[in-house]
Amino acid sequence: MKSWIERDKKRRMSFFKNEIKRTKYKSMFYNVNLPQQVRWQASYNLSKLSKNGSQTRVKNRCILTGRSKSIDRIFKISRIQLRQLALDGFLPGVKKASW
Repeated sequence: MKSWIERDKKRRMSFFKNEIKRTKYKSMFYNVNLPQQVRWQASYNLSKLSKNGSQTRVKNRCILTGRSKSIDRIFKISRIQLRQLALDGFLPGVKKASW
């Protein structure tokens, strides 16, 4: 599981590093007012960027276990770890619901 976490960290860093370039090339490619040659060059430069730098390659993972499904957005941990930490009292402001 640790390898998945490290791979995801690497992809996130690549995304943050290339985000501005990728956005610039995309806007140039989709701008119909630019000459066709400039748009082709932007498309070529966009294809040369790393695939791991794409936002769709980034996956939310639990920071404790590496689980990829059912991740809480606030705490960045899986539902299983969230429940366990909440019951142990390690998450501030979270308590078991009863009604």
